[in-house]
Amino acid sequence: MRFAISTPTTSAVAIGPFTIHFYALCIIAGIVIAVWLGDKRFKSHGDNLENVVADVAIWAVPFGILGGRLYHVISSPNNYFGKNGNPIDAIKIWQGGLGIWGAISVGAIAAYFAYKNLAKKRELPAFGYFLDALAPGILLAQAIGRLGNWFNGELFGRPTNLPWALQIPPDLRPDNYAKYLTFHPTFLYELIWCTILAVVLIVWGKKLVAGQVFSAYVALYSVGRLFIEIIRIDEANTIAGLRVNVWISAIVASLALLNYLRLGRTSAKI
Repeated sequence: MRFAISTPTTSAVAIGPFTIHFYALCIIAGIVIAVWLGDKRFKSHGDNLENVVADVAIWAVPFGILGGRLYHVISSPNNYFGKNGNPIDAIKIWQGGLGIWGAISVGAIAAYFAYKNLAKKRELPAFGYFLDALAPGILLAQAIGRLGNWFNGELFGRPTNLPWALQIPPDLRPDNYAKYLTFHPTFLYELIWCTILAVVLIVWGKKLVAGQVFSAYVALYSVGRLFIEIIRIDEANTIAGLRVNVWISAIVASLALLNYLRLGRTSAKI
């Protein structure tokens, strides 16, 4: 093999009494970019829209992180409450583990109520425009967040000898894959997929009606995530032999597509 991606040898740096985890830095960087881009896009819908995205993010971000962590813990209970699990690890977000479905759903609900509260004080466009403005930035945040998984040496796929394979240290390999050296870099696949989708939605989204960009984001991301889940080998609950997240991805993609088509038909009738 002529080339392989190496797993970083460290995932944190100590500065005095503080330890800075690269996973946390990636999450923070992603949030900053999502808010910045979302604000830039949302302000194009009218005057007097300054700081709306930031004001909503104050509520949406922490609830999104909480929802993402809850989804991860609930969908992987053995890691924390099983025979070899430690319940206290459930709060150690810096070690990785944020379920995107929980983060998006709980974060969106919090954003909705925060947005409606702001709308009582100032004139704002429909909530669909707000979600559409955020979608590309959320994708970029997800892409940056996957770098955190790389630093933690987690969420890789099946063994492979492809030129872009990821080298995983022996102590991070699942027991039944201990003899393998390199694996599919699923973090990189998702990073690339999210980045491509963000660019596509920024360019193509100008032709869509309110709410369709966000629906397209959820549908297209879910399709990519479905295939990525199929090649992942980290421990996960299964239904009928398939990982739970494979089923969730298929269901969410289908619902988002139906909503995308519904919005298009509704617009055509107006």
